Amino acid sequence: MIRRTAVLSLALLSVAALDGCRRKVVSAPAPVATNTGNADSLAALRARQRADSIAAAERAAREAAAASDQRSAGEAAAVLGQKVYFDYDRDNLRDDARATLDAKVPILIANPSVTLSITGHTDERGTAEYNLALGQRRAAQVKRYLTSKGVEDARLSTQSMGDSQPAVQGTDESAYQQNRRAEFQASGANTLVAPRS
Repeated sequence: MIRRTAVLSLALLSVAALDGCRRKVVSAPAPVATNTGNADSLAALRARQRADSIAAAERAAREAAAASDQRSAGEAAAVLGQKVYFDYDRDNLRDDARATLDAKVPILIANPSVTLSITGHTDERGTAEYNLALGQRRAAQVKRYLTSKGVEDARLSTQSMGDSQPAVQGTDESAYQQNRRAEFQASGANTLVAPRS
């Protein structure tokens, strides 16, 4: 009988222990009711962030466009200032001079308020009177070429400096070549607009 009681006691203890080991089911906490005012303010916050982000992107795009325009205006001014060169005792345009002038044409057409002063120069060979006349013929030839490409005559002025303002000092052919030129001075080029492609 003691044996039976001991076995029964042991069985009850086992059942009690197993019952304690069983997993307890915990129910999930009840959802907290959200305040619709908070949802509205969260939506408003997201809308403001989105608007700020769009405004920042638009501002960055405007700044990039302005920087690009400024770069383009600087490049256009540099093109307008490029010199053209001539052969000895000649006023006819070389192929490289035509290419340089062709690059100026769209800029001048896109900027109708810009005027261009063309100054003809020569090397030191020849008399002062001859060089003044040759410099004037060179400037006039450049003007004729630009007007033939659509630039208004009234926007172009010419003058000759002859051999009075050499670009390079020297009495060899490389110095002479750099002195036989036409130079350009643009007026009203502060706000150049790049030509449309």
